[in-house]
This record gives sequence, structure tokens and C-alpha cells, in this order.
Amino acid sequence: MNNRTYQIQKKWKETILGDVIEVAHGWPFKSNFMDDKLAHGPIVVAIGNFNYTGGFRFKDTAIKRYTGDYPHEYILSPGDLVLVMTCQTPDGEILGIPGSIPNDGETYLHNQRIGKVIIKNKDEIYKDFLYYLFISADFNRELFVTSTGTKILHTAPDRIKSYIFSIPPLSEQKAIAFILGSLDDKIELNNKMNETLETMARALYKSWFVDFDPVVAKAAGKRPFGMDDETAALFPKRFVDSELGPIPEGWEVSNLGSVINLHDNKRVPLSKHQRLERRGGFRYYGAAGILDYVDDYIFDGCYLLLGEDGSVITEEGQAITQYVWGKFWVNNHAHVIEGKNNITVEQLLLHMTQVDILPYVTGAVQPKINQKNLKSIPFIEASDEVISVFNDKIQSYFTLYRSNSEEIMTLSKLRDLLLPKLISGEIRIKDAEKVVEEVL
Repeated sequence: MNNRTYQIQKKWKETILGDVIEVAHGWPFKSNFMDDKLAHGPIVVAIGNFNYTGGFRFKDTAIKRYTGDYPHEYILSPGDLVLVMTCQTPDGEILGIPGSIPNDGETYLHNQRIGKVIIKNKDEIYKDFLYYLFISADFNRELFVTSTGTKILHTAPDRIKSYIFSIPPLSEQKAIAFILGSLDDKIELNNKMNETLETMARALYKSWFVDFDPVVAKAAGKRPFGMDDETAALFPKRFVDSELGPIPEGWEVSNLGSVINLHDNKRVPLSKHQRLERRGGFRYYGAAGILDYVDDYIFDGCYLLLGEDGSVITEEGQAITQYVWGKFWVNNHAHVIEGKNNITVEQLLLHMTQVDILPYVTGAVQPKINQKNLKSIPFIEASDEVISVFNDKIQSYFTLYRSNSEEIMTLSKLRDLLLPKLISGEIRIKDAEKVVEEVL
């Protein structure tokens, strides 16, 4: 430890987490009263609703609403900090990962195996500082090595509370949380911009390839809305029958197997221990997101990742997909898909947003989309001219989407670099502020 680090840390005291917080168990909500099809009702917070990097992903995962009776003391309040206490992967990546209950008008319920953090003295510990402490690799590693179980790992309130850390003065805790939070805020802004871009691309895809709006208009003797004459001329004027119902004349019913190349045989899973030994700058993807960064890559290009097992379906009944590009690594829990002929990865991504994936999912305990079922998903092939024009129109959306995403990855790496240094006192707050100011 250098002198500057010592000067920073000597004002910090070594603290057992249990001295500043309590961790409360949730209630065993019964699965037969949970329904993932309802649009309204209290939501049971589940392990699958957490991002591996912290926070929730309610929009991208199945939400289970509760229809039975329950003790009202297990209703969570907006801002409540909760932790994952069970992990279904052997490396324990999600043990201790936190989330803050949103203030969005929904009612959230405190489920068993989710720990609720209760701060003993708010003048001693700052909730947002705790959040970043909980997503630190050191905290996760401590819970992993003290966990019980083999295939399913468990931690407990007493193990969480036994974690030892150096606690800064409250003012420094707030400054640390502000620095890291400003990066997360910019990441969230870019994510929202990307949601808008994807929504626009989805709307165009649905209009052309699902609702067939240009063909409907021409069949009625009208000009397709918002479309120039040259593009309108590419669409037929009538429909023909098919096994999927009426489709535009000249278009064909096919399946994904006819329009994709599947690269699953190139995937290589790495254990958590292997990844720790191979830290680097290349993204390591799982079924639902980036799990880590490693020192090499096995793919280079633009691909669609689709969850194969575990996390495979969203609340809306769609497949969990990831639009990825550049150099990266993938484990064996996500299909690696590329379009062939004139079908682009972007068109495949948009197509999957229109597919009800549930009929292609097998397995009750561990949901899975196998290769055979994936390839059997119907796909309507339009003319080459229509596909070419469509791809040209959506490229500007996805060019900006990739730019935003690359900034997100840069900011995420910076946050992950600063986080352990800030909460350990290795870097001064003023130095961290300068670094963040340069990128925001």
C-alpha cells in the first residue's frame, strides 16, 4: 500500500457489515398462485429479475404476479435495497447482487431467498454506497466461497453480515455513490435511446412483414402510407393462401433453419475460476447478457445471440436475444446466429420480437430452446428487392444503436474499474471525478 492510499484509508475504519445493517428473509410465496400471464397484480421479486451487473431487468424477464393471500409485511417499498441469496449456476455469479425497488406504481413482494437490507443508522452508512459495495467482485467472491450447495448455491443473512470492509466517512460514501451513479445514469440514458431506436425499427418491420400494410393498401387500391412510389412498386397487390394464412403474392413461407447459419459448435464455456485467471478486454456472453471480460475471443463480426437454456423467454413471451458485434466470447447457454443469403442479423433480431417463443420452449425446471425447435420457427421470405430496401432503411437506426452501445460498454468498463478502487480508498475521489468528467 502506498503512502497516499494509507493517508486515504487511515480515516476509514474496518467494519463488519452486520454492524451497520440487518438482512431480512422473504416469505415463501407459493408457486401455484404465481401467474406470468397477468397484466396486473403484485409482482413476486425473483432471482431471474436481477441483472448480473446489478439492478433489475423486469422488462426483459418473466414477471410472476401473485394471486393468493400473503402477509402484508412482505410488501416492499420503493427504494428498498434487496439482495440475491441463491444462485443456480455453480460459479455463483449472482450471489449478493443488489437491486433497488422501483417507484413505478407496481406492488413488489419480498420473496424467500431474496434478502432485504435494513440500515441500522443512516448517519453511518449511505444506501447508494451499499449498493455499489454489493456489486463489487470482492463481495461476490466472499459470498461464493462461504456458500453452501453444489448445483444450487446458497448464502444467508449471517454470511452476508460477516463481510468485512473499510467504511469511509458518510460524505465520502455519498461522493463515491455520486461518481459511480453518474456513470450509471449516462448508461441508462443511452439504453433508453436504444430502446427508442429499436422500437422504431420494430414498427417498420411489423408494418412490412407481419401486418403487410403496403400490400393491404395496394389491394384496396390505395397508396401505401408514407412510402415513395419506387418502394411501393416493389410490393405485390394481392395475397395468396399459405399454411400461416394469407401472405403477399410471390413471398414464401420458410423457417429459420433456411435463413440462418448456426455457430453453436464454436462456443466454449469458461468456469468462473478460468475467467478470473483470464481477465481481459473481450466480452464474455451468457444467455442473457455479459457475464465477464476475458483475454481472448472466439467470434468476430455481427451476430444474434438467443438464450438456449435458463434465461430464454421474456415477460411478453419473446425469446431473450442479444444483438452483438465485434470480438467476443460466448458460453454454451446462448445460440450464436448469423443470417445467410440476403437476411441480415438485424432482420433476424426484429423477426424474433414478433415470435411467440413459448411453443418452442421445452423443460419445466430448466427452460430450453434446442436447435431443432429454433430452426423450425416460421419465417416469411419477401422478395430480394423488398428485403434490400428494408435493410437500407434500418441501417441508420442500428448504426446509432451500436454507437450508443459502444459508449455504454466504455462507461461500464470505467465504472467497473473505478468501483473497487473507490470503495477501497485506492483512488482519491477528486482523481476519479476528473476521469469521469472526461468521458461524460
